Amino acid sequence: MPVAADLQPLLDLTAGQKVPNHPFDLEERRKGYRAICTSSQHLAAEVAEVSERNLPGPEGDLPVRIYRNEGCGDRAPVILYLHGGGWTIGDLDGYDEQCRAVASTCGAVVVALEYRLAPEFPFPAAVDDAWATLCWVSERSEELGIDPQRIVVAGDSAGGNLSAVLSLMARDRSGPAIAHQFLIYPATDFDYDSGNWRSLEENGAGYFLELSTMRWFAENLAGGRDLTSEPLVAPIRALRHEDLPPATVIVAGFDPLRDEGLAYAEVLRSAGVPVKVIHHEEQVHGYWIFAPLVPSSGKARSVDLEALESTIAALPVG
Repeated sequence: MPVAADLQPLLDLTAGQKVPNHPFDLEERRKGYRAICTSSQHLAAEVAEVSERNLPGPEGDLPVRIYRNEGCGDRAPVILYLHGGGWTIGDLDGYDEQCRAVASTCGAVVVALEYRLAPEFPFPAAVDDAWATLCWVSERSEELGIDPQRIVVAGDSAGGNLSAVLSLMARDRSGPAIAHQFLIYPATDFDYDSGNWRSLEENGAGYFLELSTMRWFAENLAGGRDLTSEPLVAPIRALRHEDLPPATVIVAGFDPLRDEGLAYAEVLRSAGVPVKVIHHEEQVHGYWIFAPLVPSSGKARSVDLEALESTIAALPVG
C-alpha cells in the first residue's frame, strides 16, 4: 500500500528543503518544527477555558497549559499530554492545536507540559519533569477539579515514550494511579543498529521523520551516555511489563518507529496488559500535526480521537 496521495506534496516539500551534508542546527530545527506545528493554528478547535500554570519541578518551575471544555464537571477525567519532538524540539505553542483537538473531543481536562529539552538538559530531565507533573496532577486533583482515579497519560513520538515510561514508574513506585496509556506512534527502543526493526530501513528516509534525525535526537538525549538498555528511555527493555495500565498503541505504516511500536504492543499483550492497536497503513510519522490540512491525516486522527473518547468514557468513576 503506498503512502496516502494527499501526503505526497508535503513530503516532496520537506525533501526539497534539505541541504545535503548540512549540519543539524538546534535553533533552526526548533524554529522549523514550531512553524510546521503552528501552520494550522488558525484551524484550532475552540475550548471553553485555557489557562497557564507553573508547577514546582525538579530544578525550577515547569510551565503547563490546562484545557477545559464545556461539560467537564468538578471530577472530570484528566489527560496528561506530553508532546513529541525527539526530546529535543517541541513546545506548548507548537502543540496547542493538537491539545485543543483532544480537549474538544474527549470529555476530559487536558494538562500539557513543557518539559526540559536536550541537549541542554539530557536524560533524565524530561522523565523527571513528566513524573513531577504526574504527581502534581494527582496531588492537586481537588484544586484542578479532576478525578485522580481517571488519569490518562498520552503523547506522540517522544511524548508517547514518556507516557510509557511514566506507566512503568507509577507501577514500580506504587502510584499515582494511571488508568490508561495512550501511545501515539511512540518511540519504545533506543537501538538503531541491531537490525531488529525493519521499518527503520524501509522508512528511514523520505517520510518526514528520518533515521539521521533520530540519531541526532538520541545523541542529544544521551549526553554521551549509552542508554540503549535503559528502560526509562527504551521501555521495551524493561525487565517486566505485567501490571501496567491498559494501553492504546497507534502506529503509522510509513514511520521508522512502526515496528518497535507494534512490538511494544505485543510485549504488553504477552504480559497480560489489555492493548488496542490502531495501524494507519497509509500515514507517516507526525500525521497528528498534519491532520487539519491533510484530509487523510485528519481522518486518521479522528479515528484516534474517537478511540480516546471511548476509552475516557469507559473509565470507572473514582
